[in-house]
Amino acid sequence: MMGKPVPYPSSPVCTLQRSLLTFAALTLISFTYVSFKSLRFPLQYGSDLSENPPKVKVVAEGDFVELSDIYHSPKVFLLNYAEMEKNFKVYIYPDGDPNTFYQTPRKLTGKYASEGYFFQNIRESRFRTDDPDQADLFFIPISCHKMRGKGTSYENMTIIVQNYIESLISKYPYWNRTLGADHFFVTCHDVGVRATEGVPLLVKNSIRVVCSPSYDVGFIPHKDVALPQVLQPFALPAGGNDIENRTTLGFWAGHRNSKIRVILAHVWENDTELDIMNNRINRATGHLVYQKRFYKTKYCICPGGSQVNSARIADSIHYGCIPVILSNYYDLPFNDILDWHKFSVILNEQDVYQLKDILKGIPDTEFVTLHNNLVKVQKHFQWNTPPVRFDAFHMVMYDLWLRHRVIKY
Repeated sequence: MMGKPVPYPSSPVCTLQRSLLTFAALTLISFTYVSFKSLRFPLQYGSDLSENPPKVKVVAEGDFVELSDIYHSPKVFLLNYAEMEKNFKVYIYPDGDPNTFYQTPRKLTGKYASEGYFFQNIRESRFRTDDPDQADLFFIPISCHKMRGKGTSYENMTIIVQNYIESLISKYPYWNRTLGADHFFVTCHDVGVRATEGVPLLVKNSIRVVCSPSYDVGFIPHKDVALPQVLQPFALPAGGNDIENRTTLGFWAGHRNSKIRVILAHVWENDTELDIMNNRINRATGHLVYQKRFYKTKYCICPGGSQVNSARIADSIHYGCIPVILSNYYDLPFNDILDWHKFSVILNEQDVYQLKDILKGIPDTEFVTLHNNLVKVQKHFQWNTPPVRFDAFHMVMYDLWLRHRVIKY
């Protein structure tokens, strides 16, 4: 019967060898960790970001970003943002008649400005690649509003879009590799949403970047992206750091093109503390009267219109007036990046009847914090030509980056 094996006695040489190997392994692990951090975080900082995160200089032309709690996870955001800038590539399909329906950005003004800015920015950006084999995502350049501007009905727009998608599927191999999961299109307001609703393979499979992201009309938050509706150019400079001038409690003026707006005007239009108007301000009353009201107001009411979204949200942010989101089923822009509770007031539509009590119940210290945070996010809701780091274009690209890893068949 064989007994248990007896270990060889350890000699001093063997013990020394094992110690050296252990030390070398620990050194290698430590070096690898430090190197990994230096590669993954191209930011200069000298303290633990989890405690009182400092303002840090990002490697750019004097560009700063503050690691504050306006972001759900500041460190993860900056890490992924740096990775996106370094590696993200998008291929734009070249097909389509640029003189009619496709690839023609809308003029960079009005309620479709975000669509136009994105079209222009993506063409000129570092993210564009002419090699589809290097692409992480594929951009389908459908300009539905351009079609609408030519008087095309929604039914005919749907046919045009469907025929275009089917032509891309038959001509290129890229859609079929993922069933369209690595494809996206961009459209603002309700025209593009309505025009594509009749194309199920596009709505259910591809990434929709839309200005009307409503849960009750098929918006899928983990797949789709909420595009901010920004009316540019702004008529007046950005507001902020001007709390002493904000003496009006709340303000809203606009068309009553939704149930919530009708209720808002009916309940509060005669109130002495809330400046609520049941129609748009007549330009005859003075130059830029509407925009100047934002400078004087603490809270700007942003009820949904014909869709859940409202361009007043971006207006409020630009002019330093805390937006009061009064809309159900609204997936706010950059909601997976920004903590909207840190710089806005989010209410259900049924809260409209208690609106004044809710706003007056917000302590002055909390108002100051909301206002200061609002100034920090202004850069994220600004379109630029050419695009600027951390602006609206880059935030949309970041949202796309978060969604770009899909299984290829």
